[in-house]
Amino acid sequence: MSISAQPYAAAAAAPSAPSGPAAERSAGAPGFWRAPFAASTYREIGYTVASLPIAIVGFTFAVTMFSLGVGLFVTVLGLPVLAAALAGARGLGAAERGRARSQLGLDVAGPAAVQTPRDAGAWAGMRARLSDGAGWRALLFQVVTFPTRVVSFVLSVTFLVTGWVVALLPVYSWVFPRYLDWPGYRVFDYTSGGERHEFYLEAPVQIAGASLLGLVIVFLTPKLVRALTNIDRAAVRSMLGK
Repeated sequence: MSISAQPYAAAAAAPSAPSGPAAERSAGAPGFWRAPFAASTYREIGYTVASLPIAIVGFTFAVTMFSLGVGLFVTVLGLPVLAAALAGARGLGAAERGRARSQLGLDVAGPAAVQTPRDAGAWAGMRARLSDGAGWRALLFQVVTFPTRVVSFVLSVTFLVTGWVVALLPVYSWVFPRYLDWPGYRVFDYTSGGERHEFYLEAPVQIAGASLLGLVIVFLTPKLVRALTNIDRAAVRSMLGK
């Protein structure tokens, strides 16, 4: 009796499924219960955190170079400044596509290179650069995404820190009465009109309730971060792609 080797050959020839971060990116967003502990969630949070300084640099570059180019437009110096701004914006756009690929799992093909005739001189090359639609879109990208990236940074960091700090309150609640002479975690303590107002989380049920609220925030944070990074995904696709 002979045994066919074809099934074994087919199994050997079949490509293996991706594993690690690549598999997680290809599978899309993690499930609701796994999201707060998934590596992809923290890659997206890292993306929003890093986007703030990057957005500041990109916005400053775009506004400064464009304003300088327009201000010098009455002279011959304005054109090369604008051309340099568009070339720099293309470079920043390439870096943004790389960040989106590595941290958001978004692979967007870049636009075609600017076509400049080799024997037409510097003026023709500058005209080609100034008529580069992809360069103008990349320059506009730095301006349009600046406010959204500031908001993304503030919200993602606030929700991440608040959620875990409140959720873990039962773990460190003993610190307040022992080292700070508070009866519990101080929510507020102030005096108004000669009357003191104070509230501390000291009873076990209060601490448990606060921890439950923190867990709700922890599990909602990945959804919020995904929504915020989807704004960047849309911007990268529409403004930095082909």
